[in-house]
Amino acid sequence: MTDKKIAVKVEHVGKYFKLPTESTQSLRTALVNRFKGVKGYKEQHVLKDINFEVEEGDFFGIVGRNGSGKSTLLKIISQIYVPETGKVTVNGKLVSFIELGVGFNPELTGKENVYLNGAMLGFTTEEIDAMYDDIVDFAELEEFMNQKLKNYSSGMQVRLAFSVAIKAQGDILILDEVLAVGDEAFQRKCNDYFLERKKSGKTTILVTHDMGAVKKYCNKAVLIEKGLVKALGNPNDVANQYSMDNVVSSAPESSKQQDEQETRTPVANLQVRLLTNNIISPNEKIAFEVSYEVMENIQTYIAFSLTDVDRNFWIYNDNSLDFMTAGKGKKSTIYSCSIDNVNNLKMKLQVSVRDDKDRMIAFADSSNSPVIFLNRDDMNANDKSEKMSSSGILQRSGKWEILHD
Repeated sequence: MTDKKIAVKVEHVGKYFKLPTESTQSLRTALVNRFKGVKGYKEQHVLKDINFEVEEGDFFGIVGRNGSGKSTLLKIISQIYVPETGKVTVNGKLVSFIELGVGFNPELTGKENVYLNGAMLGFTTEEIDAMYDDIVDFAELEEFMNQKLKNYSSGMQVRLAFSVAIKAQGDILILDEVLAVGDEAFQRKCNDYFLERKKSGKTTILVTHDMGAVKKYCNKAVLIEKGLVKALGNPNDVANQYSMDNVVSSAPESSKQQDEQETRTPVANLQVRLLTNNIISPNEKIAFEVSYEVMENIQTYIAFSLTDVDRNFWIYNDNSLDFMTAGKGKKSTIYSCSIDNVNNLKMKLQVSVRDDKDRMIAFADSSNSPVIFLNRDDMNANDKSEKMSSSGILQRSGKWEILHD
Protein backbone atom coordinates (compact mmCIF):
# COMPACT_ATOMS: atom_id res chain seq x y z
CA MET A 1 0.00 0.00 0.00
CA THR A 2 1.52 3.31 -1.08
CA ASP A 3 1.40 6.40 1.07
CA LYS A 4 -0.95 9.18 0.05
CA LYS A 5 0.58 12.16 -1.70
CA ILE A 6 0.55 15.58 -0.07
CA ALA A 7 -1.89 17.97 -1.75
CA VAL A 8 -1.18 21.02 0.42
CA LYS A 9 1.70 21.47 2.84
CA VAL A 10 1.80 24.47 5.19
CA GLU A 11 5.18 25.00 6.85
CA HIS A 12 5.81 27.59 9.60
CA VAL A 13 3.56 30.15 7.93
CA GLY A 14 3.43 33.60 9.50
CA LYS A 15 1.62 36.72 8.29
CA TYR A 16 1.22 40.23 9.67
CA PHE A 17 -0.42 43.43 8.48
CA LYS A 18 0.64 47.02 9.09
CA LEU A 19 -2.06 49.05 10.83
CA PRO A 20 -1.59 52.88 10.69
CA THR A 21 -1.44 54.57 14.10
CA GLU A 22 -1.51 58.14 12.76
CA SER A 23 -2.78 60.03 9.75
CA THR A 24 0.11 61.79 7.95
CA GLN A 25 -1.00 64.46 5.48
CA SER A 26 2.40 65.69 4.30
CA LEU A 27 5.63 64.22 2.99
CA ARG A 28 7.61 66.43 5.39
CA THR A 29 5.87 64.95 8.44
CA ALA A 30 6.39 61.43 7.17
CA LEU A 31 10.12 62.06 6.66
CA VAL A 32 10.53 63.69 10.08
CA ASN A 33 8.77 60.77 11.75
CA ARG A 34 10.95 58.30 9.89
CA PHE A 35 14.17 60.04 11.04
CA LYS A 36 12.82 60.06 14.61
CA GLY A 37 12.17 56.34 14.40
CA VAL A 38 8.40 56.78 14.53
CA LYS A 39 6.91 54.06 12.33
CA GLY A 40 3.38 55.41 12.20
CA TYR A 41 1.98 51.89 12.22
CA LYS A 42 1.83 48.77 14.32
CA GLU A 43 2.13 45.17 13.20
CA GLN A 44 -0.88 42.90 13.60
CA HIS A 45 0.39 39.32 13.58
CA VAL A 46 -2.56 37.35 12.20
CA LEU A 47 -0.68 34.08 11.69
CA LYS A 48 2.38 33.16 13.74
CA ASP A 49 3.54 29.61 13.10
CA ILE A 50 1.07 27.41 11.22
CA ASN A 51 1.99 23.85 10.28
CA PHE A 52 -0.17 21.07 8.81
CA GLU A 53 -0.51 18.80 5.79
CA VAL A 54 -3.52 17.97 3.62
CA GLU A 55 -3.25 14.66 1.84
CA GLU A 56 -4.84 13.88 -1.50
CA GLY A 57 -8.45 12.89 -0.96
CA ASP A 58 -8.78 14.63 2.41
CA PHE A 59 -11.89 16.61 3.29
CA PHE A 60 -10.00 18.97 5.57
CA GLY A 61 -11.75 21.39 7.94
CA ILE A 62 -10.31 24.67 9.22
CA VAL A 63 -12.14 26.15 12.21
CA GLY A 64 -11.60 29.03 14.60
CA ARG A 65 -13.29 32.07 16.00
CA ASN A 66 -13.64 35.30 14.01
CA GLY A 67 -10.25 36.99 13.77
CA SER A 68 -8.27 33.81 14.36
CA GLY A 69 -6.65 33.99 10.90
CA LYS A 70 -8.62 31.34 8.96
CA SER A 71 -9.46 33.46 5.92
CA THR A 72 -5.95 34.92 5.80
CA LEU A 73 -4.58 31.38 5.78
CA LEU A 74 -6.86 30.42 2.88
CA LYS A 75 -5.72 33.46 0.90
CA ILE A 76 -2.10 32.44 1.44
CA ILE A 77 -2.87 28.88 0.28
CA SER A 78 -4.69 30.39 -2.72
CA GLN A 79 -1.64 32.60 -3.47
CA ILE A 80 -3.59 35.83 -2.94
CA TYR A 81 -1.35 36.78 -0.01
CA VAL A 82 2.36 36.10 0.41
CA PRO A 83 3.45 34.97 3.89
CA GLU A 84 6.15 36.86 5.80
CA THR A 85 7.60 33.58 7.07
CA GLY A 86 7.31 29.97 6.01
CA LYS A 87 5.88 28.58 2.79
CA VAL A 88 2.92 26.74 1.31
CA THR A 89 3.34 23.95 -1.25
CA VAL A 90 0.35 23.07 -3.47
CA ASN A 91 0.44 19.99 -5.66
CA GLY A 92 -2.32 20.17 -8.25
CA LYS A 93 -4.74 22.65 -9.79
CA LEU A 94 -6.44 24.66 -7.07
CA VAL A 95 -9.94 26.19 -7.29
CA SER A 96 -10.47 28.75 -4.56
CA PHE A 97 -13.91 29.98 -3.55
CA ILE A 98 -13.19 32.39 -0.72
CA GLU A 99 -15.87 35.02 -1.22
CA LEU A 100 -19.16 34.56 -3.01
CA GLY A 101 -19.43 36.45 -6.28
CA VAL A 102 -15.94 37.97 -6.31
CA GLY A 103 -15.08 38.79 -9.94
CA PHE A 104 -18.69 38.97 -11.12
CA ASN A 105 -19.74 41.99 -13.17
CA PRO A 106 -23.37 43.12 -12.69
CA GLU A 107 -23.48 44.63 -16.20
CA LEU A 108 -22.71 41.29 -17.85
CA THR A 109 -25.14 38.42 -18.36
CA GLY A 110 -25.09 35.30 -16.24
CA LYS A 111 -23.48 33.37 -19.10
CA GLU A 112 -20.78 36.01 -19.61
CA ASN A 113 -20.05 35.99 -15.89
CA VAL A 114 -19.57 32.23 -15.91
CA TYR A 115 -16.85 32.59 -18.56
CA LEU A 116 -15.35 35.61 -16.80
CA ASN A 117 -15.23 33.88 -13.43
CA GLY A 118 -13.93 30.68 -14.98
CA ALA A 119 -11.11 32.62 -16.66
CA MET A 120 -10.20 34.19 -13.32
CA LEU A 121 -9.98 30.70 -11.86
CA GLY A 122 -7.48 29.79 -14.59
CA PHE A 123 -9.64 27.83 -17.01
CA THR A 124 -9.53 28.14 -20.79
CA THR A 125 -12.62 28.85 -22.89
CA GLU A 126 -12.66 25.21 -24.03
CA GLU A 127 -12.59 23.97 -20.43
CA ILE A 128 -15.44 26.30 -19.47
CA ASP A 129 -17.42 25.12 -22.54
CA ALA A 130 -17.14 21.57 -21.26
CA MET A 131 -18.43 22.41 -17.75
CA TYR A 132 -20.96 25.13 -18.67
CA ASP A 133 -24.05 22.90 -18.83
CA ASP A 134 -23.23 21.32 -15.46
CA ILE A 135 -22.84 24.77 -13.89
CA VAL A 136 -26.21 25.98 -15.20
CA ASP A 137 -27.99 22.74 -14.24
CA PHE A 138 -26.66 22.84 -10.69
CA ALA A 139 -27.58 26.51 -10.26
CA GLU A 140 -31.02 25.88 -11.78
CA LEU A 141 -30.83 29.17 -13.70
CA GLU A 142 -31.08 28.04 -17.33
CA GLU A 143 -33.83 30.52 -18.28
CA PHE A 144 -31.98 33.45 -16.69
CA MET A 145 -28.47 33.01 -18.15
CA ASN A 146 -28.95 35.68 -20.83
CA GLN A 147 -30.14 38.30 -18.34
CA LYS A 148 -27.77 40.80 -16.78
CA LEU A 149 -26.51 39.83 -13.36
CA LYS A 150 -27.82 43.07 -11.81
CA ASN A 151 -31.35 41.76 -12.43
CA TYR A 152 -30.66 38.60 -10.39
CA SER A 153 -31.79 38.30 -6.80
CA SER A 154 -29.04 37.92 -4.22
CA GLY A 155 -29.95 34.24 -3.85
CA MET A 156 -29.63 33.65 -7.60
CA GLN A 157 -26.21 35.33 -7.66
CA VAL A 158 -25.04 33.16 -4.77
CA ARG A 159 -26.23 29.98 -6.49
CA LEU A 160 -24.46 30.88 -9.73
CA ALA A 161 -21.19 31.81 -8.02
CA PHE A 162 -21.24 28.65 -5.89
CA SER A 163 -22.03 26.47 -8.89
CA VAL A 164 -19.08 27.88 -10.85
CA ALA A 165 -16.74 27.08 -7.98
CA ILE A 166 -17.83 23.51 -7.28
CA LYS A 167 -18.25 22.46 -10.91
CA ALA A 168 -14.83 23.78 -11.91
CA GLN A 169 -12.75 20.67 -12.38
CA GLY A 170 -9.77 21.33 -10.13
CA ASP A 171 -7.66 18.95 -8.06
CA ILE A 172 -8.16 20.92 -4.83
CA LEU A 173 -11.31 22.85 -3.90
CA ILE A 174 -11.15 25.56 -1.22
CA LEU A 175 -14.43 26.78 0.28
CA ASP A 176 -14.80 29.56 2.85
CA GLU A 177 -18.10 29.90 4.76
CA VAL A 178 -20.39 28.75 1.95
CA LEU A 179 -22.61 26.16 3.64
CA ALA A 180 -25.49 28.59 4.21
CA VAL A 181 -25.94 29.61 0.58
CA GLY A 182 -29.30 29.60 -1.17
CA ASP A 183 -32.68 28.32 -0.02
CA GLU A 184 -33.42 25.04 1.74
CA ALA A 185 -33.72 23.02 -1.48
CA PHE A 186 -30.39 24.34 -2.77
CA GLN A 187 -28.72 23.62 0.58
CA ARG A 188 -29.89 20.00 0.31
CA LYS A 189 -28.33 19.84 -3.14
CA CYS A 190 -25.08 21.24 -1.73
CA ASN A 191 -25.21 18.65 1.04
CA ASP A 192 -25.54 15.85 -1.53
CA TYR A 193 -22.65 17.32 -3.51
CA PHE A 194 -20.35 17.38 -0.46
CA LEU A 195 -21.19 13.79 0.39
CA GLU A 196 -20.46 12.72 -3.18
CA ARG A 197 -17.22 14.69 -3.21
CA LYS A 198 -16.16 13.08 0.07
CA LYS A 199 -16.75 9.62 -1.42
CA SER A 200 -14.98 10.50 -4.67
CA GLY A 201 -11.65 11.04 -2.92
CA LYS A 202 -11.16 14.58 -4.21
CA THR A 203 -9.29 17.01 -1.98
CA THR A 204 -11.40 19.68 -0.28
CA ILE A 205 -10.49 22.36 2.26
CA LEU A 206 -13.47 23.82 4.11
CA VAL A 207 -13.59 26.78 6.49
CA THR A 208 -16.77 26.91 8.56
CA HIS A 209 -18.26 27.77 11.94
CA ASP A 210 -20.69 24.85 11.60
CA MET A 211 -19.27 22.05 13.77
CA GLY A 212 -21.99 19.70 12.51
CA ALA A 213 -20.55 20.10 9.01
CA VAL A 214 -17.03 19.44 10.28
CA LYS A 215 -18.12 16.18 11.90
CA LYS A 216 -20.26 15.17 8.92
CA TYR A 217 -17.93 15.86 6.01
CA CYS A 218 -14.34 16.15 7.25
CA ASN A 219 -11.90 13.35 7.94
CA LYS A 220 -9.32 15.77 9.40
CA ALA A 221 -9.51 19.26 10.87
CA VAL A 222 -7.43 21.98 12.45
CA LEU A 223 -8.39 24.60 15.05
CA ILE A 224 -6.68 27.99 14.70
CA GLU A 225 -6.54 30.26 17.74
CA LYS A 226 -4.73 33.61 17.84
CA GLY A 227 -2.66 32.70 14.80
CA LEU A 228 -1.50 29.33 16.12
CA VAL A 229 -2.61 25.72 15.75
CA LYS A 230 -4.48 24.72 18.92
CA ALA A 231 -5.81 21.32 17.83
CA LEU A 232 -5.13 19.13 14.79
CA GLY A 233 -6.37 15.73 13.67
CA ASN A 234 -9.67 13.98 14.42
CA PRO A 235 -12.56 16.23 13.30
CA ASN A 236 -14.77 15.26 16.26
CA ASP A 237 -12.05 16.21 18.74
CA VAL A 238 -11.33 19.48 16.95
CA ALA A 239 -15.03 20.38 16.70
CA ASN A 240 -15.60 19.58 20.37
CA GLN A 241 -12.63 21.71 21.40
CA TYR A 242 -13.98 24.61 19.33
CA SER A 243 -17.39 24.26 20.97
CA MET A 244 -15.82 24.15 24.42
CA ASP A 245 -13.73 27.26 23.75
CA ASN A 246 -16.77 29.21 22.56
CA VAL A 247 -18.86 28.24 25.57
CA VAL A 248 -16.15 29.16 28.07
CA SER A 249 -15.22 32.45 26.39
CA SER A 250 -18.85 33.56 26.04
CA ALA A 251 -19.90 32.66 29.57
CA PRO A 252 -20.96 35.92 31.28
CA GLU A 253 -19.77 36.74 34.76
CA SER A 254 -22.58 37.87 37.01
CA SER A 255 -21.77 41.12 38.76
CA LYS A 256 -24.37 40.22 41.38
CA GLN A 257 -22.56 37.01 42.19
CA GLN A 258 -19.24 38.86 42.36
CA ASP A 259 -20.72 41.44 44.71
CA GLU A 260 -22.09 38.74 47.01
CA GLN A 261 -18.72 37.04 47.16
CA GLU A 262 -16.85 40.28 47.79
CA THR A 263 -19.18 41.58 50.52
CA ARG A 264 -19.46 38.33 52.49
CA THR A 265 -16.25 37.10 54.09
CA PRO A 266 -17.07 34.01 56.22
CA VAL A 267 -15.69 31.83 53.41
CA ALA A 268 -12.49 32.39 51.40
CA ASN A 269 -10.53 30.70 48.61
CA LEU A 270 -13.44 28.82 47.03
CA GLN A 271 -11.90 26.59 44.35
CA VAL A 272 -13.53 24.12 41.96
CA ARG A 273 -11.18 21.65 40.29
CA LEU A 274 -12.39 19.28 37.57
CA LEU A 275 -10.79 15.85 38.08
CA THR A 276 -11.91 14.44 34.73
CA ASN A 277 -11.42 15.82 31.22
CA ASN A 278 -13.64 18.63 29.94
CA ILE A 279 -14.76 16.28 27.16
CA ILE A 280 -16.00 12.91 28.42
CA SER A 281 -17.68 9.86 26.91
CA PRO A 282 -20.87 8.22 28.25
CA ASN A 283 -18.78 5.54 29.98
CA GLU A 284 -16.82 8.03 32.06
CA LYS A 285 -17.80 9.66 35.34
CA ILE A 286 -17.86 13.36 36.03
CA ALA A 287 -15.63 14.05 39.02
CA PHE A 288 -14.69 17.35 40.64
CA GLU A 289 -13.27 18.65 43.90
CA VAL A 290 -14.58 21.66 45.82
CA SER A 291 -12.39 23.27 48.49
CA TYR A 292 -12.79 26.40 50.57
CA GLU A 293 -11.73 27.90 53.87
CA VAL A 294 -14.21 28.83 56.62
CA MET A 295 -13.11 31.92 58.55
CA GLU A 296 -15.83 31.86 61.26
CA ASN A 297 -17.29 29.22 63.53
CA ILE A 298 -20.34 28.46 61.38
CA GLN A 299 -21.98 25.51 59.61
CA THR A 300 -21.61 25.32 55.81
CA TYR A 301 -22.50 23.05 52.94
CA ILE A 302 -21.87 22.93 49.20
CA ALA A 303 -24.64 23.46 46.62
CA PHE A 304 -24.00 22.93 42.94
CA SER A 305 -25.83 22.68 39.64
CA LEU A 306 -25.21 21.46 36.11
CA THR A 307 -26.75 23.75 33.50
CA ASP A 308 -27.42 22.92 29.85
CA VAL A 309 -25.51 25.77 28.18
CA ASP A 310 -27.41 25.69 24.88
CA ARG A 311 -30.91 25.51 26.34
CA ASN A 312 -30.16 27.46 29.51
CA PHE A 313 -31.88 25.28 32.11
CA TRP A 314 -30.79 23.08 34.97
CA ILE A 315 -30.26 19.43 34.24
CA TYR A 316 -29.18 18.76 37.81
CA ASN A 317 -29.42 20.84 40.98
CA ASP A 318 -28.08 19.71 44.36
CA ASN A 319 -29.28 22.05 47.07
CA SER A 320 -29.72 19.70 50.05
CA LEU A 321 -28.52 20.14 53.62
CA ASP A 322 -27.42 16.51 53.95
CA PHE A 323 -23.69 17.13 54.10
CA MET A 324 -23.26 20.01 56.52
CA THR A 325 -19.82 20.75 57.98
CA ALA A 326 -19.12 22.76 61.14
CA GLY A 327 -16.35 24.99 62.43
CA LYS A 328 -13.45 26.94 61.03
CA GLY A 329 -10.77 25.58 58.73
CA LYS A 330 -10.28 24.20 55.27
CA LYS A 331 -13.04 22.06 53.79
CA SER A 332 -12.66 19.78 50.79
CA THR A 333 -15.13 17.44 49.08
CA ILE A 334 -14.92 15.27 45.95
CA TYR A 335 -18.05 14.57 43.91
CA SER A 336 -18.39 11.83 41.29
CA CYS A 337 -21.27 10.53 39.19
CA SER A 338 -22.14 9.04 35.79
CA ILE A 339 -24.43 10.95 33.44
CA ASP A 340 -26.57 8.82 31.15
CA ASN A 341 -29.53 8.94 28.73
CA VAL A 342 -28.69 12.23 27.03
CA ASN A 343 -27.30 13.22 23.65
CA ASN A 344 -24.30 15.48 23.11
CA LEU A 345 -24.52 18.04 25.87
CA LYS A 346 -22.59 21.08 27.06
CA MET A 347 -22.93 21.46 30.82
CA LYS A 348 -21.72 24.30 33.01
CA LEU A 349 -20.85 23.40 36.61
CA GLN A 350 -21.70 26.16 39.10
CA VAL A 351 -20.87 25.87 42.80
CA SER A 352 -21.79 27.91 45.87
CA VAL A 353 -21.26 27.62 49.62
CA ARG A 354 -24.26 28.15 51.91
CA ASP A 355 -24.78 28.36 55.66
CA ASP A 356 -27.23 26.42 57.85
CA LYS A 357 -29.97 28.99 57.08
CA ASP A 358 -29.53 28.25 53.34
CA ARG A 359 -27.98 31.66 52.67
CA MET A 360 -25.31 31.81 49.95
CA ILE A 361 -22.04 33.06 51.46
CA ALA A 362 -19.70 32.31 48.52
CA PHE A 363 -20.10 31.67 44.82
CA ALA A 364 -17.50 30.29 42.38
CA ASP A 365 -16.59 32.82 39.67
CA SER A 366 -16.33 32.03 35.97
CA SER A 367 -12.76 30.75 36.27
CA ASN A 368 -14.07 28.17 38.77
CA SER A 369 -17.15 27.20 36.76
CA PRO A 370 -15.89 24.59 34.30
CA VAL A 371 -17.81 23.52 31.20
CA ILE A 372 -18.15 19.78 30.55
CA PHE A 373 -18.97 18.38 27.13
CA LEU A 374 -20.62 14.96 27.02
CA ASN A 375 -19.58 13.50 23.67
CA ARG A 376 -21.72 10.69 22.26
CA ASP A 377 -20.47 10.75 18.65
CA ASP A 378 -19.14 7.21 18.88
CA MET A 379 -22.45 5.71 20.01
CA ASN A 380 -24.83 3.86 17.75
CA ALA A 381 -27.71 5.97 16.48
CA ASN A 382 -30.21 3.67 18.24
CA ASP A 383 -28.60 4.44 21.59
CA LYS A 384 -28.87 8.22 21.21
CA SER A 385 -32.11 8.71 23.10
CA GLU A 386 -32.56 11.77 25.25
CA LYS A 387 -34.61 11.26 28.40
CA MET A 388 -35.56 14.30 30.42
CA SER A 389 -38.25 14.58 33.07
CA SER A 390 -40.99 17.13 32.60
CA SER A 391 -39.18 19.50 34.97
CA GLY A 392 -36.02 19.35 32.85
CA ILE A 393 -34.01 17.60 35.57
CA LEU A 394 -31.70 14.90 34.28
CA GLN A 395 -32.54 11.28 35.03
CA ARG A 396 -29.16 10.11 36.30
CA SER A 397 -27.84 6.56 36.14
CA GLY A 398 -26.53 6.72 39.71
CA LYS A 399 -26.23 8.85 42.82
CA TRP A 400 -23.40 11.25 43.49
CA GLU A 401 -20.52 9.62 45.33
CA ILE A 402 -19.20 12.05 47.92
CA LEU A 403 -15.83 11.84 49.64
CA HIS A 404 -14.84 14.20 52.45
CA ASP A 405 -11.14 14.81 53.12
